[in-house]
Amino acid sequence: MKVFALFVVSLVASVTPALAHHSAAAEYDIKSTVTLTGAITEVEWLNPHARFYVDVKGSDGTMVKWEFETGSPNQLMRNGWTRNTLKVGDTVTIEAYKAKDGTNLGDALSITTSAGRKLLGGTSTGDKGEKEK
Repeated sequence: MKVFALFVVSLVASVTPALAHHSAAAEYDIKSTVTLTGAITEVEWLNPHARFYVDVKGSDGTMVKWEFETGSPNQLMRNGWTRNTLKVGDTVTIEAYKAKDGTNLGDALSITTSAGRKLLGGTSTGDKGEKEK
C-alpha cells in the first residue's frame, strides 16, 4: 500500500509542472497585433519566458510602462540572441499580441532595434521576424 501511495504521489508531482504552462492564445489576442516604440527599462533573462519592459509615450504624452514576454532564453539563443542583445536604454519597436485583459502586457512577435535589425520574439504563438545576424 505504501508503495502504491508513493507511486501516485510521484506521478502527480511529475505532471504538475506541465500543467502550470499557459496557452498564449488564452492570455493574448492572437487575432490582432499592436506596434509600439519606446526605450527599454529592464530585461529579465529568465525561464520559462524572458521578459523586457519598455516605456512608451502615451497619446496624452505620459510615459506608459509595457511588459513584453518572449520565448525562453534557450529559444532566443537558438535565434541568435544573447543576454545582452537588448540593453536598458535601447529604443525598440515591438510588434506583439496584446493581453486580452487590457493590461499593458504583450507577447512579442518581433523587436526592431533603432539600427533596423529585426529580431524574432521567439514566442509560443509563432515567429514573424528574422534571426539576429
